[in-house]
Amino acid sequence: MSIPTDSVEVPIQVRALAEGAELTPVWVNGIGGLTFRTDDGRYIKWGPRNAESSFAAEAERMAWAGAYTPVPRVLAHGADGTTEFLVTAALEGESAVARRWRADAATAVRAVGEGLRALHDALPVGRCHFRWDVPSRITNAASRGIRVPASLITPPPIDLLVVCHGDACCPNTLVGDDGRWSGHVDLGALGVADRWADIAVAAMSTEWNYGPGWDDTLIEAYGVEPDRERLEYYRELWDAT
Repeated sequence: MSIPTDSVEVPIQVRALAEGAELTPVWVNGIGGLTFRTDDGRYIKWGPRNAESSFAAEAERMAWAGAYTPVPRVLAHGADGTTEFLVTAALEGESAVARRWRADAATAVRAVGEGLRALHDALPVGRCHFRWDVPSRITNAASRGIRVPASLITPPPIDLLVVCHGDACCPNTLVGDDGRWSGHVDLGALGVADRWADIAVAAMSTEWNYGPGWDDTLIEAYGVEPDRERLEYYRELWDAT
């Protein structure tokens, strides 16, 4: 997953959804999915249908989470036999891996950690019917032909159940001009799980985006002491699934 550096061919369906608005490519993922920003305050996500999650699932989760925390407002979504799309209203802020924040890793990492804690604190576990716990993740992986190693079948005891983001990598936190988190995006896997499932991925992703040495800074900003056992387990589960 990365910010496009070369020209991007705009799919015909995306041009139709833009309805004449100017398009700027802002993200490309590993399976060929594309995200565009329009000059009238929207984002258009388009890509091949994916067995791991769907834009329909993301739309449902954002509609639920939006009652409690800043996430994109869904304007439209749909799919055909091979591709799917999602159109949302833009939120305030830029991705935590935008150029300005990659140049100021200390501010960005703290914003991601604080934002993740705020998300976990805001979303009510008792009102959430989405799951992202270990059994559901292993089942999802199996449906895609992935066999999870036996060593990962039994997770560490639950520390604290929260509604997890499900893909808490740093790019999915938005940061405002004041250097504080302003929202979250890419919520297709949101669901109830141990909070370390999110913390581990967020901390691990700091190295991909800012270089080594920032993982414990993120965990400190979240407000807990590093739990090495749970960090290792959930990182391995992320890689395995």
